[in-house]
Order: sequence, then structure tokens, then C-alpha cells
Amino acid sequence: MRSILTWLGLEGADTQEIAPLRETLDALDHLEPERAPYLAAFAYLLGRIAHADHEVTEQETRAMEALVQEQGQLSTDQAMVVVQLAKTSNRLFGGTANFLIARQFSELATYDQKLALMRCLFAVSSTDDAISTAEEGELHRIAKELRIDHPDLLALRIAHHRQLPGMRWK
Repeated sequence: MRSILTWLGLEGADTQEIAPLRETLDALDHLEPERAPYLAAFAYLLGRIAHADHEVTEQETRAMEALVQEQGQLSTDQAMVVVQLAKTSNRLFGGTANFLIARQFSELATYDQKLALMRCLFAVSSTDDAISTAEEGELHRIAKELRIDHPDLLALRIAHHRQLPGMRWK
């Protein structure tokens, strides 16, 4: 049973860092120890939503860099490195690490910080003025993993209703 838990990534997940975040954490080693894991998970989740439709556009990358720079109070160069690492981690580990990293972020963040992340996720997914069906599905999965209350998610959807699939009119 122990080997199954280890294989699933559930054994000792609380005591060791999640592998996809290791390089990002190294890039953030100048931050206080509590802040680096929060920002690494934040950046990873931004990359997760950008990669939901299997294409990360230049607009999404720039939006992620601005958000990471603002949230982490990083220089432009540092934000670029963190976002590049987050994008790479999503391509390499996306399917297997998504839930674990969302759970880690959920443990590190207050409810208000989770809502702020959700606003950022909607912002990244709507950079091209359209949220794809894949991105919308990923937004819902992340909201569920972060335990975002339905009325709060509904308010975000209403704020972005013009970009949602089936809601865009020319």
C-alpha cells in the first residue's frame, strides 16, 4: 500500500517540495522562505491555465510575467525566468502535478489570495479576448481544487461573460 501511495505522489507530499516547482523555487531563492513556494505555485497555476488549450500565446506569456512581477515584487528579468520555468513545468509535468500543486497553493493561501489567483487566471485566459472551452474547463477544475465558493466563481464568470465560449457575439 505504501508503494502505491508513493507512486501516486501522496506519500510525504506535505514534507517535500513538488518536483515541478524545484527549479522555480531555486530561481526564487532570494525571497523569504514562506513566499517562494507560494509564488512558485502561483506561477505554475498561471502556466496551467495558459497551457490548457495546448498553446501558450505571446499575450498570455506577457500577462503571466506582469502578474508574477506584481505578485512577487520581482524584476522584469526575474519574472521572465519564473514564467518560463512555470511554462516548462506545465509542459513536462502538467497532467501529473496539477492537483498536487493546486493543493499546495490552497494550503499556503488565504481565501482572498485564492480569489485573487482566480481573477489572474481569468485575466490570462482572456488575453486574446476569448476564453476557450479547454480554458473554461481548467478554470472550473482549479476553482474546485482551491475550494472557491460557487457564488464567487459565478461572479468571476459574469465579469468575463463576453469572453466565455458561446457568449461571444460579433
